Amino acid sequence: MKTPRKVAVILQLWQNFDRGLLQGIAAYVRERHDWSVFVEEVEHQRIPDFKAWEGDGLIVNFDNPRVVRALRQVRKPIIAVGGGSGWHDPASGIPYIATDDNAIGKLAAEHFIEKGLKHFAFCGYPENRTNLWMTQRKIGFTKRLMDAGFDCSVFHGRHSTATHWPRVLQELSTWLVKLPLPVGIMGCYDYRARHVIEACKLLGLRVPDDVAVLGVDNDVICELADPPLSSIEQGKFQIGYSAAAALDRLMAHKKDVPPRQIVRPVGLVARQSTDLLCVADPLLAQSLTIIRREACQGLQAEAVCRRIGLSRGTLDKRFKETIGRPIDQEIRRVRIARACELLSRTKLPIRSVAHQAGFGSEQYLSAVFSKQMGCTPATYRRDHRDSLG
Repeated sequence: MKTPRKVAVILQLWQNFDRGLLQGIAAYVRERHDWSVFVEEVEHQRIPDFKAWEGDGLIVNFDNPRVVRALRQVRKPIIAVGGGSGWHDPASGIPYIATDDNAIGKLAAEHFIEKGLKHFAFCGYPENRTNLWMTQRKIGFTKRLMDAGFDCSVFHGRHSTATHWPRVLQELSTWLVKLPLPVGIMGCYDYRARHVIEACKLLGLRVPDDVAVLGVDNDVICELADPPLSSIEQGKFQIGYSAAAALDRLMAHKKDVPPRQIVRPVGLVARQSTDLLCVADPLLAQSLTIIRREACQGLQAEAVCRRIGLSRGTLDKRFKETIGRPIDQEIRRVRIARACELLSRTKLPIRSVAHQAGFGSEQYLSAVFSKQMGCTPATYRRDHRDSLG
């Protein structure tokens, strides 16, 4: 029998992001059957004694400078992973796989724009070397809004943790009362978004009617928030899987591992915290409600026009003025979003995905999906699969 490769996985497993990475790594290991994996959760035990450890390669989260320092003398194949840039040095030659934080910010902005909101804000922490991921999310969010003609308020605050909880609430409250309502607020990640919800309760602001709130990570904390928190699902599973595949090639002395790979977010999981349609035009609001409810049931643009009592040209004009696209494109967008959700979060056959998303046939889904997303449904599923594996 072939000798198993000994691989060390050094992650911060108390974090949702790293647990998702581990799920992706585990999926790859199940396929290979020839890895022996060292992994520990406890902080002081998770870095092996490199003087005694006779391993073949490592997958390491480079968001912790102490871990990176410990690896300086290691002469083994290493794949670095993380949420942004962390403490990775491109000159080291270590391949790096990260989440696309800019795309996460852009996705959040588009979600709020689709809700018809006109006022927006980003809630983060004080910027430093360890949270460059937050900065990229802010840039993606504010730039997408600027491109659409909107301004965005940005808040960092003075406190980076909730250990000073009364002060955190106070400074958030002082910021929130100055914002025009209704407003859509992106929290840099789920826990910060939950801080915003708690501050809204203190001020008597309604979520989502006055303040729509969105987080990132799709952590279990989203279901504990009141109301439940909408959140963007990162591609953490795929990062872990890709890291394991890349390490396997390095250990086999392959030279084709790219120096940097960026993995796009899987999609947005909508919950009650952003469940609103803030459109002043009542007929347009009614049209959007019909589309969200029935787009995946074969709804056609002409049927919406008949039910609303407006001509196609008039309704298209109102759609373009408010959300930037005509009615048929909005129907298609809702269907594509549903298809993406089913492809990434279920094991349904693609033909079933096509029918549930309102495309009628697998061939029609493939044609529209490839044109819209730049890849086939099968490729999208492969690149965005979650812990279902």
